[in-house]
Amino acid sequence: MYYLGIDIGSLTGKAVVLDDSEIVGETVIRVKKRPKLTVDKLMENINSITGLQFSDISYCLGTGYGRRKIPLANETISEITCHGTGAHFLCPTLRTVIDIGGQDCKVIRIDEHGHLKNFIMNEKCAAGTGRYLELMAETLKLKLEELGPVSLKSKTPVSLTSQCSIFAQAEVIQFISEGFKTRDIAAGVNKAMAERVVDLVEKVGVEEDVAVSGGVAKNVGVVRNLEEILQVGFKKMPRDPQIIGALGAALIAKKSFKK
Repeated sequence: MYYLGIDIGSLTGKAVVLDDSEIVGETVIRVKKRPKLTVDKLMENINSITGLQFSDISYCLGTGYGRRKIPLANETISEITCHGTGAHFLCPTLRTVIDIGGQDCKVIRIDEHGHLKNFIMNEKCAAGTGRYLELMAETLKLKLEELGPVSLKSKTPVSLTSQCSIFAQAEVIQFISEGFKTRDIAAGVNKAMAERVVDLVEKVGVEEDVAVSGGVAKNVGVVRNLEEILQVGFKKMPRDPQIIGALGAALIAKKSFKK
């Protein structure tokens, strides 16, 4: 038996396939213009990795921003539940999951069984999301994946005061025009991002162990700032942190099929 979880976010699409005992395939892509095109590409990748066709899938569960437009899904469920389930599967000791996606940030508290205890989400402003980092990287003429490593070279980070992404971009442009070093601006960007996330974290509280999921988990600058501000060492996910929601969806798909 094979079970498929598909997570369609605002910037990326993810898919995970399980058999009855383990993960057999996973993929992450940039979203296409329409959810169906994203799903088609995900399945093309899964086929390339595993040799499986959709007809081999016993049950498919969709989650994420675009979950209601996944044509293959037998059912859909909130990404909050899926992230808690996926994170618990990979790290059973986790109690707090900070998920930073393309257009929202979620802080999720789970119990020892991976069940949801509490959560908070910010999706009203891009300032605490991956889109904020993309915008700042573009402004600094950096690739998104360079923003973290470059920032670690800074000894004198700039201070960004604007809460709005557009105003923060204007600050970055001003720093560039005044001759500040790219590494110091990048460090300021990552610190400002972390501070916005911490504001959310503090509303639900931190219980260890803690891990970060989502694409921003790959930004070492943001993660390091979060650890320093919260004074907590994070658990490192043993798989790609972007697949956690899709993994949770696949696990719930398996449970739904068994029922």
